[in-house]
Amino acid sequence: MNPVQDKRVAVDARWVFRELSGIGRYTLELLKQLGEGGGAFRFLVLVRDAERRAFVEREAGVAGKANFEFAEVPQGPFSVRGQFAVARLLRERKVDVYHSTNFMIPLPAFPRRKPHAVKCLCNIHDLIPLVHPEFTPKALKTRFFPVYRALMHEIALRADTVLTGSESAKRDILRLLGIPAERIVVAADGVDARHVPGGEKPSARGGPKTVLYVGRSDPYKNLPGLVEAFARLVKDGGVDARLRIVGSPDVRYPEAGAVARRLGVADRVEWSGYLDDAGLLRAYQEADVLALLSKYEGFGLPVLEAMACGTPVVCSDAASLPEVAGAAARVVAPADVAGAAAALKEILTDPAEAARLRAAGLEQARKFSWRTAAAAVLRAYGGGA
Repeated sequence: MNPVQDKRVAVDARWVFRELSGIGRYTLELLKQLGEGGGAFRFLVLVRDAERRAFVEREAGVAGKANFEFAEVPQGPFSVRGQFAVARLLRERKVDVYHSTNFMIPLPAFPRRKPHAVKCLCNIHDLIPLVHPEFTPKALKTRFFPVYRALMHEIALRADTVLTGSESAKRDILRLLGIPAERIVVAADGVDARHVPGGEKPSARGGPKTVLYVGRSDPYKNLPGLVEAFARLVKDGGVDARLRIVGSPDVRYPEAGAVARRLGVADRVEWSGYLDDAGLLRAYQEADVLALLSKYEGFGLPVLEAMACGTPVVCSDAASLPEVAGAAARVVAPADVAGAAAALKEILTDPAEAARLRAAGLEQARKFSWRTAAAAVLRAYGGGA
């Protein structure tokens, strides 16, 4: 028998929560691709409970696949009980490769000494608290910074392979964790096939243009800066527009709302909260422009998803974003409020510029696929990068 065909891979999907984060989405897309092209392996998918199992099976399309089975681990990845439970499970189920789709791994299963009985892979999507702790002042990682820093160095010592989404993130991992380059695999995120243009924008029938933001409210996302740029667009630029903010509200970071009230544009800002996949797709398709002025991004998937939906993009020049956007977006410095407002105004008032960016964005998005990302992961499972 081919030894690869008999290899069992445990994929830790306990990062798939009821409200999907970027990591939860990454996990589902990876599992979907593994279900379609990972037939040479046997997969054991770790989930928190039966409800999450049913959700993952349905969303990833792996229900009933002969090479997929599930195991429920009620404790989370950071739980001490969960750490030992997963280590025991890997041993009992004779797992060959363990893959966590986020940075945390079951430390008892992977001592510092190598080689390990079970190969350990983990994704490190970004190192924001190490690169810029001021960008996440109220996050647990920053509040307990010495613990987080020590933990990341332990993971760096123990993981056999680290997966990340961009060359920018790889440079941070090399610089801050000292992981040898040959142990880091860059596998860029992809765009799901459901992200396609939705036809005529609602603003074409009259009414305000829509500036869309998708993401969290953490300071590194620079949402207050976007609100300032939007206020300048409306008040100084004279553009009839609304700002639609999509993402779970976070009471820790009320600054963007305060800026909107102070600048007199609160009535033009719509807080949509968390949207499911169908709602988010419509938001991308209906928006006239997506704006992401982050001070740091490990990848920046909303840029590609908006482009794939035929929506022009204005983004910052920070970290991975120029890598992802290429020449298909208007790129400005995160602090350049005037430049962001000017770029938004040109897209919203110049049909030729909007059409140019729409065409360039569709072409750029086609360069990124989950199939390509999964192929890189499969090579890492098999021992090659």
